[in-house]
Amino acid sequence: MEKYRLYNLILGWGVFLVSLIVYLMTMDRTDSFLHSGEFLAIIYKMEGGHAPGAPFFMVLGRFFTLFAGGNVTKVAVTVNVLSASASAFTILFLFWTLTHLIKKFFKADEVNNPATMVTVFGAALVGSLAYTFSDSFWFSAVEAEVYSTSSLFTAVVFWAILKWENISYQKHSSRWILLIAYLMGLSIGVHLLNLLSVPAIVLVYYFKKYKVTSRGIFYSLAISVGILAFLQ
Repeated sequence: MEKYRLYNLILGWGVFLVSLIVYLMTMDRTDSFLHSGEFLAIIYKMEGGHAPGAPFFMVLGRFFTLFAGGNVTKVAVTVNVLSASASAFTILFLFWTLTHLIKKFFKADEVNNPATMVTVFGAALVGSLAYTFSDSFWFSAVEAEVYSTSSLFTAVVFWAILKWENISYQKHSSRWILLIAYLMGLSIGVHLLNLLSVPAIVLVYYFKKYKVTSRGIFYSLAISVGILAFLQ
């Protein structure tokens, strides 16, 4: 298991570095089409954008603009670095999520088997790198937009519920649930995309804590829809 964890860490950070380098090399050096110009202006002036707004994204972006050193011509670059970095971290957590899920197809005593590790890590590498170079994700990773940061929140939240799943019967496992609630609250200040992970989180909780039945699955989905309606 220790060997598996080591390889999981090394390959995860390797995928992160690959995606980060690619995004930094290909990111816009100035404004791009659609909302990017609006976001750059309101981030630099700390003003309100179009509804429903993205206050937490504005704060993050303003922090990154400090590295421009007062040079307004570098503001776009610094905010685009935020998008590139957030997207690279999204790929990192996607890789760890994939290895967690793929590992479930094997028995616990098979994890350190070389053939098993090649299968798990190979599939996770293909999946995470395919998403890295997908058109829509790559496009949002290189400009001043909310989608890359919102994707990071979504990736971290789903990874966190899987971490909770591993220790769900331990004494302090609820700290992961609290972390998820906190991150979801922050993510609303970026984009509402993260709320779409609520049904998946509810189902993971249900499958881990209760006996699985058709009625139980229906009630779990109904509860998740209710949570979404309340948050909206």
